[in-house]
Amino acid sequence: MTDALQHSKDKLMDDLHQGIADAEELLKLTANQAGESAVQLRERVRDRMSKAKVELLHLQQATVEKAKAAGHATDVFVHENPWKSIGIAAGVGLVVGLLISRR
Repeated sequence: MTDALQHSKDKLMDDLHQGIADAEELLKLTANQAGESAVQLRERVRDRMSKAKVELLHLQQATVEKAKAAGHATDVFVHENPWKSIGIAAGVGLVVGLLISRR
């Protein structure tokens, strides 16, 4: 995993944990009162959740881009090496067949 992707994942997880902690605090606080501090806490929760959604969207986009790149690389390899690809597929099929037949 690249450093940027790992950093993004870590930040997302931190934001989600903080959002959960804020939500729990909000529940405890609003059980007894609904004053100014409850309103501020609700705003913090909303802000953190929106930040988490944005981070999750960026993480999703990065994952999709990596998957597309891997698919493209596989496609190029298969087109450039069709016989190797057939041999690899046959070998994998043989191994899977052997493993299944042992059961």
